[in-house]
Amino acid sequence: MDFTGKITGISIDIPTQKPVVALTADSDLPIQELKELGKCEKVDVIVKRHKDKRSLDANAYYWVLLTKLAKVHQWTNQEAHNRLLRRYGQLERLDGQLIAVPLPDTDKTETDILNKVEYHLMPTPKVTMMKGNIYRVYIMRRGSSTYDTVEMARLINGLIEDCRDSGISDSDIMTPFEKQKLYEQYGIGDESAVSENLRNMYS
Repeated sequence: MDFTGKITGISIDIPTQKPVVALTADSDLPIQELKELGKCEKVDVIVKRHKDKRSLDANAYYWVLLTKLAKVHQWTNQEAHNRLLRRYGQLERLDGQLIAVPLPDTDKTETDILNKVEYHLMPTPKVTMMKGNIYRVYIMRRGSSTYDTVEMARLINGLIEDCRDSGISDSDIMTPFEKQKLYEQYGIGDESAVSENLRNMYS
């Protein structure tokens, strides 16, 4: 059972000297299921800071705009996506540690990695010798499907700037309604410019 809520009480159980934590859910929960869990000797509990998930609208917009950028540079969509994750994405960690992968330092390796869907890697300056061959160390990046709103905003902002640098016009980058949505959901763009664009549409 997963739910969002808040910690509404923290105390110490005197006999055991262990913490007692009270939680209040943001929405209704199945009481009978909670009662059944209450009969268990132990339950697994994970408490972490809540992060708003990115919207599906932003994901759809990202891929539409990414396709335009890929077309300009004659990349596949996946290659464009991996390039954007390298520039503006988030590092993957396992138990708090970065995930490093040594791979043959060849053009073929780089081409293959840029077109991978299953994982996302970024090359580093570090190289090493293994069995007489040169290997480059790559660092794993997180897939964008795991991003929260702040992380997705950074990725979309970077994509927009890359599109502008590639000669794609602002009118092709986003419509007034897309500007409005991105400003409301992610704070991307300028509020006055968004309002002016919408007024112009209906004037």
